[in-house]
Amino acid sequence: MTVAASESSDSSGARPEVRAVAGVVRGAREAGVAVFRGIPFAEPPVGALRFAAPRPVRGWSGVREAVSYGPPPPQAGHFGMDALSQEAPGDDWLTVNVWSPEPTPGAGLPVMVWIQGGAYVFGMSGLPEYDGARLARDGDVVVVTFNHRVGIEGFGQIEGAPPNRGLLDQVAALEWVRDNIRAFGGDPERVTVFGQSAGGGSVAALLAMDRAAGLFRRAIAQSVQGTFFSPELASDIAAACAAELGLRPTVTDLSGVPPHRLPAAGDAVSARMDQWAERWGQPAYRTIPVSPVVDGDVLRVTPWQALSAGAGRDVDLLVGHTRDEHRLFTAITGLLGEVSEDQAAAALRFLAPGSDGARRYRDAFPAAGPEELYELVHSDWLFRMPSLHLAQAQAAAGGRTHVYELAWAAPGMGGALGACHGLDVPLVFGNLDRGQPAMLIGEAPSPEAEELSARMRAAWTSFAAHGDPGWSAHDTERRLVQVFDTRPAVTAYPEEASRLIWQDHPFPVLPLIGR
Repeated sequence: MTVAASESSDSSGARPEVRAVAGVVRGAREAGVAVFRGIPFAEPPVGALRFAAPRPVRGWSGVREAVSYGPPPPQAGHFGMDALSQEAPGDDWLTVNVWSPEPTPGAGLPVMVWIQGGAYVFGMSGLPEYDGARLARDGDVVVVTFNHRVGIEGFGQIEGAPPNRGLLDQVAALEWVRDNIRAFGGDPERVTVFGQSAGGGSVAALLAMDRAAGLFRRAIAQSVQGTFFSPELASDIAAACAAELGLRPTVTDLSGVPPHRLPAAGDAVSARMDQWAERWGQPAYRTIPVSPVVDGDVLRVTPWQALSAGAGRDVDLLVGHTRDEHRLFTAITGLLGEVSEDQAAAALRFLAPGSDGARRYRDAFPAAGPEELYELVHSDWLFRMPSLHLAQAQAAAGGRTHVYELAWAAPGMGGALGACHGLDVPLVFGNLDRGQPAMLIGEAPSPEAEELSARMRAAWTSFAAHGDPGWSAHDTERRLVQVFDTRPAVTAYPEEASRLIWQDHPFPVLPLIGR
């Protein structure tokens, strides 16, 4: 994670220097843009600042080299992220990266600030799939990515610590953008925050947060993860994680624990979360140990409540999901082609809304077998319906929103995964041949993939620049949606059967259901 530059570095020309508020940074020129990596936006959250809200970074004298990504925060053991984080030692976890076509104060370019996904337990901005060069160059925008605390460090409910530290890190990064981005060629009045999965859930949370008000003009929420915890549920899960270390979930007990040990404790609890199903409910069934906490302060209400009350009315919103959100997870867990009737029944029992939700799914999809029902209810509960409801809440409150669905079937891995979760990431960034999500595209990106990626990048950057992605706004009557496929089309929302099943579900705060 500390490599200085990509293979596409330009050797000609002087290296760009920018005077940020804290000091001068020197970057590099790569793929036709200036790039600055690893700029701290807050003090390292370690030592006396462990589990504290982010503190403003102290300034430096001279010129700071900004060619290497900062070390990622401690990571859960998914997809080898824990090993990656330990390969890049250091505690300067809170850093930003900037790609700019024109790093001069007068350029006034739109700004796109990315929040990566990772179920709130992993995620780092230095992954190759998040390289912002192509998006910045082709879209004539400034792209910003950053690291924030995840897992117990960022979202564990710890006595003596502020809740939602990961969200507070995100606000601090956006404050850095507000205060610094003009020097990098960006317009602080035209900031778009965009994110996918837990990053999409974070975008939704930021829309609801008083602390984030005014820090961005537009928002793009891709595959919004719809889980928001009550303080009681979050505290109970944190207690189980701390107990793995023989400790209590307090700042006093956990401050002395080596950072890499906390994600391991979380992984140990996650591995047997089904044991707590009667106590923790849906998060235990779906193995979700942390999520943003609706604590009444940092996050006062859920995003759907906030937007319904008009919190995001002045923020243009682009929101959507993939068609086959859960197919990837079915494959990862070894269930592709193996889902039994009992497993489908359990999924419907745990996740379908209301006392008759299982029956309504079976009635709405009479030809669906166990695997299709299993994937439908998982997709709807975790991503598809939270995304749709966010758009509907915004539209109902008088805000402007545009909706999309990605329906293009991924050709990689034999075409078995359809339009699965995460497929939008390489398409939006244009990184079709690097990073783990590129496996969904296939070894050699096809002209079809390149064309679809170009359309999505054009829509995202046009929205960031002008608030218009190229199709009609969504309303509560026609419900028009841009479907991204081999042949794009604007049509009525295609998942109507699911919409009707979930139309009265409020996506409430997830409670502690057993004592």
